[in-house]
Amino acid sequence: MFGGLPVYGEILALVSNSVWAGAILGLVGGLVGVFVIQRDMAFAVHGISELSFAGAAAALLIGVDVVTGSIVGSLIAAALIGWLGARARDRNSIIGVLMPFGLGLGILFLSLYNGRSANRFSLLTGQIVSVQTGQLGWLIGISLVVLLGILFIWRPLRFDSLDPQSAAARGVPTTAISLGFMLLLGLIVAVAVHIIGALLVMALLVTPAAAAMRVATGPLSVPLLSAAFGFVSAVGGILLAIAGTLPVSPYITTISFLIYVVCRVIGARRGRVTRSKPGAKSTLAAA
Repeated sequence: MFGGLPVYGEILALVSNSVWAGAILGLVGGLVGVFVIQRDMAFAVHGISELSFAGAAAALLIGVDVVTGSIVGSLIAAALIGWLGARARDRNSIIGVLMPFGLGLGILFLSLYNGRSANRFSLLTGQIVSVQTGQLGWLIGISLVVLLGILFIWRPLRFDSLDPQSAAARGVPTTAISLGFMLLLGLIVAVAVHIIGALLVMALLVTPAAAAMRVATGPLSVPLLSAAFGFVSAVGGILLAIAGTLPVSPYITTISFLIYVVCRVIGARRGRVTRSKPGAKSTLAAA
């Protein structure tokens, strides 16, 4: 499978840019994913990824940088969802409209593209050798912008995510916070589409956070654990893909899913142990 460790090492050196990009994406994506889950916006991630895919496909068609096209598509989708979808019901409707539109545009652009078929396929499923040296700086820079943005609005964002009514009553600018988070989400989705593909982007922006929330509850332990799960999924998937013949996305999604299953089992066992302890029922009832 590996063809010998020396050969594996040579291949690893060739795709070192992707390993670095995947590592940073896993960390930042896992962190952002906590707020995605808390704000019930997993569907929005998929909606943004569809327009990001359309932007990347358009860039591929006209011969410009694919990452730039992906970012433009993501930001347009994020701005529309954040601006028009203030309420959850409106947001889901808007996403439901944008998703088929973005996917249709992307398919149209890809059908008009006469270049390598591998370039088309990579937009949907990711490509471990697609991160060039020049693009790595952009990918790292975008991830750092998202990280710094999340840290800057951390407290009001967390307040608004957990209790939006109280946050609005306390004077938190919930509309601005929501729109700002959507734009940051759009940026990280654009990066994720470039690494893992448009169809499977939720494996790094939703699953790690969902897994972390099964085994942790603290305000710091959940995001840190989610970031760790995202890192392991992204880097582990890339390292396994180097040794195999499949695209990177099946490896990343499988690792991410297995982590979620393990965390779900651990969480369920903890719940049973807690309920079986003497006095647990009365304590829960009093609470």
